[in-house]
Amino acid sequence: MTSASASWAASSASSGDWERASAALLAKLIGQLCAEELLTPMDDRLDLGGASYSFTSRRGAFGSWRIDPASIRRTVTGILGNDESEPAIDPAQFIVDAASALRISGQTVAGYIAELSSTLAADVAMASTAVRNDELIGRHHSELEGHLTGHPLLVANKGRLGFSAKDSRRYPPEARTRLRLTWLAVRRGLAEFRGTPDLSEHSVLAAELDPGTVEVFRQVLSDAGYDPDTYVWLPCHPWQLDHVVRTQWARELATGQIVVLGKSSDEYLPTQSIRTMVNVSAFGRYQVKLPLKILNTSVYRGIPEHCSLAAPMVTQWLKGLWQRDEVLSKLGTELLGEVASVTVRHPQLSNAPGVPYQWVETLGCIWREPLDPRLQPGETAWPLAAVLHVDSAGKPLLADLIARAGCDADAWIGALLAALLRPLLHVMHHYGITVNPHGENLMVVCGPEGLPARIVIKDLVDDVNLSTEPVAARGMEPDGHDRVLPRKPWHVLRQYLVDALFLGVLGPMGDVLEDAGLMPSARLWGLTRGEIERYAAANPAYADRLAATGLLDKTYARYPLNGYRLSLGYADLDTRPPVPVTGRMPNPMYDVPAEPLRG
Repeated sequence: MTSASASWAASSASSGDWERASAALLAKLIGQLCAEELLTPMDDRLDLGGASYSFTSRRGAFGSWRIDPASIRRTVTGILGNDESEPAIDPAQFIVDAASALRISGQTVAGYIAELSSTLAADVAMASTAVRNDELIGRHHSELEGHLTGHPLLVANKGRLGFSAKDSRRYPPEARTRLRLTWLAVRRGLAEFRGTPDLSEHSVLAAELDPGTVEVFRQVLSDAGYDPDTYVWLPCHPWQLDHVVRTQWARELATGQIVVLGKSSDEYLPTQSIRTMVNVSAFGRYQVKLPLKILNTSVYRGIPEHCSLAAPMVTQWLKGLWQRDEVLSKLGTELLGEVASVTVRHPQLSNAPGVPYQWVETLGCIWREPLDPRLQPGETAWPLAAVLHVDSAGKPLLADLIARAGCDADAWIGALLAALLRPLLHVMHHYGITVNPHGENLMVVCGPEGLPARIVIKDLVDDVNLSTEPVAARGMEPDGHDRVLPRKPWHVLRQYLVDALFLGVLGPMGDVLEDAGLMPSARLWGLTRGEIERYAAANPAYADRLAATGLLDKTYARYPLNGYRLSLGYADLDTRPPVPVTGRMPNPMYDVPAEPLRG
């Protein structure tokens, strides 16, 4: 689909699409703020001072609130002193009404409404082009990404401040628009290439560019009077080139320290993260992660220097552990390694103290291994976030995936939980390593019969954490001198599994299963508990570590993503601050009986 034919534009949506999407976003906003205990309802009513909101709700796992969008009403005092009540569907008005109770400034109110508006426009656009599951089943994973609706917990999950309306019709995944990348040449010294030991700079270029393109690009440099071998080449996102490189790097472009080489012929589709692109002209070529100077889900989406420099080193270390591990080999768990990178340091800002990070993470790239060569004949793959998708007819994709496998929900969900939990529990407790297993970072691979068989893990250098306690099995860490990988105590390390997978995927998946009549939510948590107990019984040597991670404890720490967004505000910060802990949330596995998984 080209931008000219993209009928998904919000302007083509009906008023009904707008109303339904707006009501759903308001219900999500109220539900998440209540779940994070930023607001406290009394009998399904929020008194916000100048206005009150009433609704009907159901409680779910982790203390979640599920608000019926059609039930929300806003009540204010009328000009005659009487109460006036009307249906409410406007999340922006709600934030204005709740600002005092949330203790947020006018600046934050304005910025957050901008993010809510952008999210709503994207939601409406997606609703106007939503398709049924039978059109999604069997699509390539790169195409499926554009139909998924975003983070289930973050309300303003498509804020994308910095994108214009035209940009929003072209660059995010739901635009489903193929892009070509522009390649740049950057003088050595300003740019630095790094790769795993088996990859040279020339081998990466040979893998990514056709010989004819390489020759054309070399000629561009030669014709300008430059030696092609004195430059490092890298791709650049077209939005970043226009909005950042041609402005912030204008001096370097004028003096030949950066040269625009031209576009490569390959086409790419963005994943849910927007800045990571999948090559859809040649599935065997690398995925590429590129900086975008837009604010989305709390942070600017640049590439920190320490990440691009360390990515190949971290990949090589993790792959060494993986290749020697019999458990991971048997499970078939894959890593998509970040095997090469280019780091470009801004000549002035990179060394200036206190400079906001958005200004120093604007140029560079990370090349990630492709998924498709890892698939065996008959296997299919899809993002884990797909288990939360509900189609235009209101039917969950899960129901169709289960039906396609020809089994019942217990067997299919059991296979999914085994594929997810067995490698993640092993990596955490055997090595003291955790990834960030949310719906974007994990891909699920199904066998020919349609049952989940194994997982693929990606986004390594950004999201790998190690236990503070040394673990002999992992050997010497790759960053013993200059720290890149965060060290966390066991009870904090477990939160990556709790927040990303349990809270962020299994929690809403339980609601989807229950609403569709496929499985009670309590049974999902019983199956999950059963798998954790199975691992503990099979690994008594890790009893102390399992006690320290406490996955079956009564409560977990709460890290409020939406509260973090609102408390962070819109100040220009020099670092990405951590999400603070605010209270506890109940563990849905604590008081359910364990149920063994099949197989």
